[in-house]
Amino acid sequence: MTVWSTLTDACGSAEHVPGLLDRFEADPSGVWSELMDHLCPQLDIAFPASYAALPRLAEIASARSPEDLTWVLLAAGAIAACSPGLSEPDSPLTVYSAPLGVLHRLTDRHLSRAVEAEEYVNLLQTLLSFEGVEIWDRCLDGLPTGEYEVVCPYCGVNIFVVIGPDDYFCCSDDYALREVERSPLQPVRTQDLDGLPRRLFVRAMADGQGSLAHGIPYLFGRAACPNCGTDLSVAERVVAGWTP
Repeated sequence: MTVWSTLTDACGSAEHVPGLLDRFEADPSGVWSELMDHLCPQLDIAFPASYAALPRLAEIASARSPEDLTWVLLAAGAIAACSPGLSEPDSPLTVYSAPLGVLHRLTDRHLSRAVEAEEYVNLLQTLLSFEGVEIWDRCLDGLPTGEYEVVCPYCGVNIFVVIGPDDYFCCSDDYALREVERSPLQPVRTQDLDGLPRRLFVRAMADGQGSLAHGIPYLFGRAACPNCGTDLSVAERVVAGWTP
């Protein structure tokens, strides 16, 4: 049994967390922001009480309607994304593997219900967070927005990487304000995708998210720095710019 008074959240003692979870169960969308303020502020740090809440969040998710389920899954996913990886001793991903397994199955089934690209990518990242996939459980959100900003490791210029829906290019100036010199992106051939990129592509296509799927070969493809011409891996530059 969890002794909440011995745990901490973002505000100190976690003795109030069971009541907060009760209110979240009754009104997921209305209480989501408050719950995150206590358990996962800015969606980038979690606390002992955050991980201890995962079994209850799995119970709540199991009883939710599809309309409310997304809020519960995103809350649990944000917490899981903060966990040390599976290779770390006593990782919460291992300690709470049973409720995370429930949450993973619910997310896996719920993904195909998402219509909007942003919601779909948020849920896809949530699915990866329950699996312990690092970095890409946070860095796919440039697909629905259509833009990543990276840095050339050779000349240091900031590069806008634009991924669809109508064009795929990179540039070093603000393309939204004026015409700029554009360098086309070079996608990986879909038949050459493997590992996680292939899995993401196949899954998005199967879920009817063709526009997102077609951006994945570009995200894991190549670009030429528009300033110095150096050949770059787009994905490697996205990873290099990621901060927890």
